[in-house]
Amino acid sequence: MENIIVFGASGQLGQCFKNLSEKYQLKNLFFPPETEANILDNEALNKIFDNYKPTYIINCAAYTAVDKAEDDIEFAQKINKTGVENLSRLCLKNNTTFIHISTDFVFQGNQPTPRNERDVAEPISVYGQTKLDGEKAIENILDKYYIIRTGWLYSEYANNFVKTMLKLGSERDELKIIADQTGTPTYGIDLADVILQIISKNLKAYGLYHYSNEGVASWYDFTKAIFNISGNPIKVIPIKTEEYKTRATRPAYSVLDKSKIKNTFHVEIPYWRDSLENCLNKLK
Repeated sequence: MENIIVFGASGQLGQCFKNLSEKYQLKNLFFPPETEANILDNEALNKIFDNYKPTYIINCAAYTAVDKAEDDIEFAQKINKTGVENLSRLCLKNNTTFIHISTDFVFQGNQPTPRNERDVAEPISVYGQTKLDGEKAIENILDKYYIIRTGWLYSEYANNFVKTMLKLGSERDELKIIADQTGTPTYGIDLADVILQIISKNLKAYGLYHYSNEGVASWYDFTKAIFNISGNPIKVIPIKTEEYKTRATRPAYSVLDKSKIKNTFHVEIPYWRDSLENCLNKLK
């Protein structure tokens, strides 16, 4: 069987892969802890590759604190670029296919049409820039890779927007939520599942892909859906971005065009609200 290593196993997406490995009883999916699989520790990484001899690795390890990255540039760069370079070189050495998770934040977000893989990436935040730097590192080192950009990721695991809203909704009578930033909520289980489908189909159609759930929403729409589905009557008030200052600038429009991944791998992508309902049912 082809061994697959998941880096960043304790994070949100890593835990989604664990969920699916148990559901499908996948014996060839391995989740080494960060203490043994630190992507900045080349000696540790060499041991991991020697022990598991992976055909694929999936990199879910990333610096994702978007606002904090504005003041923590060096460490964000280490994780999102240098760590990715380390993995890329080992993949090259071991003839391993690299599957890497990137972000919609590589785009400026100033055009109201879905972004495809050919569109120019122009990050407007440190986080977005470091993730783009990681993409370029992979492209410069490897031929056998899949870079999958996604956005607005949530699940029943770790910290994310859905769980934060549910917590705030239990503590407050009303919430003010940004209504002029648009994207697509993406359920981590759906993303993990499509990556496992890509591996299983073994098409070797390497390159850059976009994936999110289907549909379009603002953060306000997303929040309204969370409370409607969960049966919480809390009042949600739409506000503009300028009314909620953050350290990092976010793209105003970061909807991703999924045509390439659908046409190449013939995957069906669920509508975002249907997947949200699945997640909320599990969180009950």
